[in-house]
Amino acid sequence: MEKLENIHPNRQVIAFIFMMVLVQVCSEPTTRYSIWEESESGSFVAHLAKDLGLGSGELAARSARVVSDDYKQRLLLDSETGDLLLREKVDREELCGSVDPCVLTFQLSLEKPVQYFQGELLIQDINDHAPEFPEGEMLLNIPENSLPGTLLPLNLAQDLDVGSNGLQQYTVSPNSHFHVLTRNNSEGKKYPELVQDRALDREEQAELSLTLTALDGGSPPRSGTALVRILIVDINDNAPEFVNSPYEVQVLESSPPDSPVLTVLARDADAGNYGSVSYGLFQASDEIQKTFSINKVTGEIRLKKELDFEKIKSYHVKIEATDGGGLSGKGSVVVEVLDVNDNAPELTMSSLTSSVPENAPETVISIFRVGDRDSGENGKVVCSIPESLPFTLKSTFKNFYTLVTDSPLDRESRAEYNITITVSDLGTPRLTTQHTITVQVSDVNDNAPAFTQTSYTLFILESNSPALHIGTISATDSDSGSNAHITYSLLPPQDPQLALTSLISINPDNGQLFALRALDYEALQSFEFRVSATDQGSPTLSSQALVHVLVLDDNDNAPFVLYPLQNASVPCTELLPRAAEPGYLVTKVVAVDRDSGQNAWLSFQLLKATEPGLFSVWAHNGEVRTTRLLSERDVPKHRLLLLVKDNGDPPRSASVMLQVLLVDGFSQPYLPLPEVAPDPTQEVEDALTVYLVIALASVSSLFLLSVVLFVGVKLCRRARTASPGGCSVPEELFPGHMVDVSGTGTLSHNYQYEVCLTGDSGTGEFKFLKPMIPNLLVQDAGRELKENLHCRDSFVIS
Repeated sequence: MEKLENIHPNRQVIAFIFMMVLVQVCSEPTTRYSIWEESESGSFVAHLAKDLGLGSGELAARSARVVSDDYKQRLLLDSETGDLLLREKVDREELCGSVDPCVLTFQLSLEKPVQYFQGELLIQDINDHAPEFPEGEMLLNIPENSLPGTLLPLNLAQDLDVGSNGLQQYTVSPNSHFHVLTRNNSEGKKYPELVQDRALDREEQAELSLTLTALDGGSPPRSGTALVRILIVDINDNAPEFVNSPYEVQVLESSPPDSPVLTVLARDADAGNYGSVSYGLFQASDEIQKTFSINKVTGEIRLKKELDFEKIKSYHVKIEATDGGGLSGKGSVVVEVLDVNDNAPELTMSSLTSSVPENAPETVISIFRVGDRDSGENGKVVCSIPESLPFTLKSTFKNFYTLVTDSPLDRESRAEYNITITVSDLGTPRLTTQHTITVQVSDVNDNAPAFTQTSYTLFILESNSPALHIGTISATDSDSGSNAHITYSLLPPQDPQLALTSLISINPDNGQLFALRALDYEALQSFEFRVSATDQGSPTLSSQALVHVLVLDDNDNAPFVLYPLQNASVPCTELLPRAAEPGYLVTKVVAVDRDSGQNAWLSFQLLKATEPGLFSVWAHNGEVRTTRLLSERDVPKHRLLLLVKDNGDPPRSASVMLQVLLVDGFSQPYLPLPEVAPDPTQEVEDALTVYLVIALASVSSLFLLSVVLFVGVKLCRRARTASPGGCSVPEELFPGHMVDVSGTGTLSHNYQYEVCLTGDSGTGEFKFLKPMIPNLLVQDAGRELKENLHCRDSFVIS
């Protein structure tokens, strides 16, 4: 196994002279190698990488492929070492038959860039076959009047070997009548020819038996023998002659077995048995005997098997006509096989890439070779793929094609392509071969995650439990694999005062949002933040979405009573003149609720009273009024228990305890006016008067509240001085966070008044001071109340 010019003549001297003809195949010469037949599988042929000037690793990197011209993979290329090896044992006789030299042509294809090298492998013959005669015995009829020097051609022996290992000479056993000569026929084959040395005498010897030996030129030589029986017959001076010789006939390769080819005819001028002619094949090879048969009587030649134009295009059949006297005439028949389109085109895949990255144009998908064993128009092929696919075929070298991408692919539009390669010949009818390859489009991170919504609005009820799932945001990525694996994260809020990480957390895998702690609607009604969705591609892509969180109010705050202030020991006291008319405003319960909406809607209810029918409370504003005139029989001291309830679910409530004292001479809250007949001319003035009266009534109500507060403080101080169990007056203002809601809460006025009480026990003084804004701070209001507690005025209540 070495190159032809370096073959060592270890077995015999072999004279092979090759003229190195430079054939330009893609700018590369043809490289020739040789190997002995019957070499074992895996035998070394050549170091191909070294001969081509390529590195051993370069073959693997460039996807080297070796393809043989006989459509069978008889060679194997080791891409790592660069060695060319035999894939299987090679039989020269099976591969080439009698053709000499036996050359196996192969091509080496490389990618990146695409390049081709052509090579030839010479299969050298070894002497593994001995010559064989088609028949072990040959019979010759020689007339006794034949002259010395008569030549008698004999059937040749067959030796499958070629060259020096083939048939070289014939010998015959020693005798006094004949010797043998070795001749070459028109096809270059050696055949024996028996030469008569002396005259024959049938009466002396009627039959001769000779041993014919065929020898080849191997070392050691092999031989085959046949028995030649020579019968000396009486004189028959006319041999048969064929009417036409040579015969020529054309036969379609598609002709079935037993089809007639032609009928030959030979005539013999002799009469009787000497004129009777029989036909047979002469010097027929194994292939001829397997393919044709001849009728001995009629001379009709028929097919014994199907013909194959791609293997044998014509046959030269030698025929023989023998008369009854043993004389024979020779002829020949030339059978031309006509090609029919009986072979579909063949497609051999050299390389195939099953996965192609998207957005990569001009990517090589496959390299393949097409061919057709037929000839002429039947052997011409055209190759095509569907036009709708983003691929194109490029003819590169001889019958090699390269399938490449025609434009960038988009995996998100189509992730897989089934490409059908159609190869058709130009015969009639056309034969077609189809080969389908599947190409997967591998993903490139070219799509950022996309949220299902640009913004999300989530609702959460206050006083929630920690780690409560409040909602899920979702994003999708049209990529695949790690390029589509999305991780969610919170972005820093735009408001630096918002401690987002202490409020919200997000599951990075599925986008679920959780509230980390309980939220308080009264402290935080809403907030917003942005969420990022990032894939794991390279480079990473991301997108953002805005999340609005609205905290829903829960009825978690009970109503708080601003007025009257509730003391843990005794209720505060309100004064009621005995002369008060029905509907007289005794006091007004003022309460607020820190909740919102219907949770802050307050209603008032009188639960319990000393005299149930004397007082009533308005459900919506908390005003406590009398329902009838007072009488002397009414007790001077009344206790009222009021309930302030919100509209939540479930509702929350607070209770208020009031103490009302009936007094005489405190004031005249209601003075009836004389009835005056209406004057139509003074309607405008009357309307203004009504507005003034309403304003005065409002001021009077505030005044009465101040008086009640003053009297209550005075009485409580006296009771505290007289006994430890007396009532007490709160010494602090209302809590600073409980303020008027300016018409939407329970307060109907926008002013408060300060009350000062004298410190002595004899008289009480009342003074109007400046009005105060409802949302004064607790500290300022408390300080001003302490200052006013020490003032005295000239208004005395007896």
